[in-house]
Amino acid sequence: MTHAAVDRPPVDLTAVRGDFPMLGRLVHGRPLAYLDNAATTLKPRPVIEAVADHYRAEVANIHRGVHYLSQRATDRYEATRERVRDLIGARDTPEIIFTSGTTASINLVAQSWGDANLGPGDEIVVTEMEHHSNIVPWQMACRRRGCVLRVLPILDDGTLNLPAVERVLSPRTRLLAVTLASNALGTINPVADLAAAARERGAAVLVDAAQAVAHAPLDVQALGCDFLAFSGHKLYGPTGVGVLYGRREVLEGMPPVAGGGDMIRSVAFEGSTYAELPNRLEAGTPNIAGVIGLGAAIDYVRELGFVWIEERERRLLRAATEAVGAIDGARVIGAAPDKAPVLSFTVGDIHPHDLGTIADGEGIALRTGHHCAQPVMRRFGVPATARASFAFYNTEAEIDALVRAIYRCMEVFA
Repeated sequence: MTHAAVDRPPVDLTAVRGDFPMLGRLVHGRPLAYLDNAATTLKPRPVIEAVADHYRAEVANIHRGVHYLSQRATDRYEATRERVRDLIGARDTPEIIFTSGTTASINLVAQSWGDANLGPGDEIVVTEMEHHSNIVPWQMACRRRGCVLRVLPILDDGTLNLPAVERVLSPRTRLLAVTLASNALGTINPVADLAAAARERGAAVLVDAAQAVAHAPLDVQALGCDFLAFSGHKLYGPTGVGVLYGRREVLEGMPPVAGGGDMIRSVAFEGSTYAELPNRLEAGTPNIAGVIGLGAAIDYVRELGFVWIEERERRLLRAATEAVGAIDGARVIGAAPDKAPVLSFTVGDIHPHDLGTIADGEGIALRTGHHCAQPVMRRFGVPATARASFAFYNTEAEIDALVRAIYRCMEVFA
């Protein structure tokens, strides 16, 4: 959700970097340059302390205890649900379902909503730039329900082929599953326009916001989506916790796919009845400490402000794109005009894994491979890319170090 800008003192980047203990360590004797933020972000002290404090001073299970510790843990867990609701502009707190991550959130929709609403001949539309987590669950749903998977293609610059929308979406379309920002290309998609086109055909819309949630404010009302998924660890929070947003009227019609504790109203051998939202879709003991840590991460990011975060990361991406693009033989993969801070590239005939190994020796954490986006790699005719992905705590000096590492690699493999 877009929040009104407020007057803030200038952000002290040195102080911000000091909030992240990992940035103070050495790798192979070199200062760490962490450029793998699209895979997972580093964690600030407030998040680390929130998780540790739960285990150190307030550990208890939630929802079922009347004692102080259980009540305290429940309050902190549910306070994060409200923080998430506010962060993404959802109408009601029960529209926020906690999962183990984006992958689990999408699979929950595929198995629950999908099995209840899809049938033979129905069509599910994804884009060519989707992460495997937004492809494979729908392939599995197609096999279970007899559906057809259709694909929106991408252009040479890494943007969606928007004229193809009218051809690929059809009266048989039941779901559009689309990433808000590509993890392999950085492309930011016009999701609100795509959602409007899907709704004209009576289709539901699921948005994968894993690569967007840390970089800009979200508003599920403005996006016009029925579902939105993201992972806490992409937002400076712990691993193993994620969010599924669903419009309440849609969630109400979704049967649970996991049975057990905390998702029931009553149980008898003759049958069971289920709890209200959100509990009905959160069976068993959740990642309580992870959810509490996610709440701390949201507070941290909101305190910095997305206005500063967006501007900082735009400058970093622009500087990195210009620096890497100027290297003889370098090829930037994905040149969309509107991008998340992700730079994928190749350098001549050097395999990205070799480039990543040389960079690691210089203390640079760089992702190499297909980034769980093999259709993207095939589209651009490469087996893999090197990917530098930035966060607000990165620096121009780290970009310079990356460029030096690339030249070093070119010397080694000359």
